[in-house]
Amino acid sequence: MASTRSSVLLAAAALAALLAMGSCASALTFKTGPGCSETKLVLIPSVAISEVEVKEKGADDFTALKEGPTGTWTLEGKEALKGPFSIRFAAKSGGYRVIDDAIPTGFKSDSDYKTSMQV
Repeated sequence: MASTRSSVLLAAAALAALLAMGSCASALTFKTGPGCSETKLVLIPSVAISEVEVKEKGADDFTALKEGPTGTWTLEGKEALKGPFSIRFAAKSGGYRVIDDAIPTGFKSDSDYKTSMQV
């Protein structure tokens, strides 16, 4: 009987730990860095991510951003960029994640754009 109680307590503790870890996740936020303009988008994610790409409104494909040395991701165009922008990036757990309309039309430098994706 003591063995059964110990098993139940152990299972409850494991479940509580899993729930606590899940509640530590926070929403992924992108900050637009200095130098953003109609033709340049600079993104600074709130967590380290890789292989960042964006898709402009009306585009068929995603375009890769250039990774900077300080965790920034930059896209420079010859013509005005068209928001809102969907963002695709490689996840640590494998595969890719896509956030539709993460950066709005008319984005400004030094603005924070919170997504619904938990990381």
